[in-house]
Amino acid sequence: MSDDRELRGALSEGPFHVALRAAVEARGLTLDRLRQRLEERGLRVGMTSLSYWQQGLRRPERPESLRAVRALEEILILPPRSLMGLLGPPRPRGRGQSAGSQPDAASRSSIMEPARALSTLLHELDGVADDRRLHIAGMYESLQIGADRSTTRRETLQVVQAHEDAADRYIMVYRGDIGCDVERVRIRALEDCRVGRVRRDGPTALVVAELLFDRALRTGDTQVIRYELADPSGVETTEYERGFRFPAGQYMLRVSFAAAALPVGVRRFARHDSAAGEHDQGELTLNAHHAVHLVTGSLQPGLIGIRWKWS
Repeated sequence: MSDDRELRGALSEGPFHVALRAAVEARGLTLDRLRQRLEERGLRVGMTSLSYWQQGLRRPERPESLRAVRALEEILILPPRSLMGLLGPPRPRGRGQSAGSQPDAASRSSIMEPARALSTLLHELDGVADDRRLHIAGMYESLQIGADRSTTRRETLQVVQAHEDAADRYIMVYRGDIGCDVERVRIRALEDCRVGRVRRDGPTALVVAELLFDRALRTGDTQVIRYELADPSGVETTEYERGFRFPAGQYMLRVSFAAAALPVGVRRFARHDSAAGEHDQGELTLNAHHAVHLVTGSLQPGLIGIRWKWS
């Protein structure tokens, strides 16, 4: 055991990610070398997972992840259970839990409301949203606003990368405007995926759908999916925002307007959660094709979108 005071303090006081980061630095190992050492023991943990663990963006919970933590204690020459003890009891998960006790209920409520209805819909799709096993490397969305000022079509091209084995689907969440008829909302797979189960909640205008891959991904594998969502409800809309519960790569949003219904002002915005004030505000100018767009690089959890005003 090293006499490094910072390491001893981190192992004594935690939290887990601080202690793990201190141990890795004290031993002078890279994350790639840690991954290799774990693989030598028959444990496959992706570089992204290791990075997220030591940044506090995720914590190990699955059985294979906990086995990896016990192995890390040996690899990093730490006292037995020094890291495991900092994890505490596992968070509740699975069909037996109520909507309010879903693992991501607190964080989800700050990103996308209403949290209870969303948790219930996800619960019906076997518990936790599977995108916690996937990193969004890139997402490119195109939104069409019709002459009736409603959103007529949304197309998404998305690149995801697995940071754990066995990810075989992405769960899409859509929240329509007030007055949206969720029974009329249709999701269509365009490329490299197919639509699985779909769940709807009328009072909150929420639609949740599985987009199934053709295979189960291994750690590090990437998957491209392209899908379309059509909402013919005819509800006037004044904004579109996308919520990210976890860090993500590049995001691009393009909004085009029918020539017969052009807005008088368009702005971009971002905020850390649904209750926070907006930042990164700025005016956007319609181009010759009656469209605007925004592009952003590495994303932290939060909301980003485009808002417009009608005359």
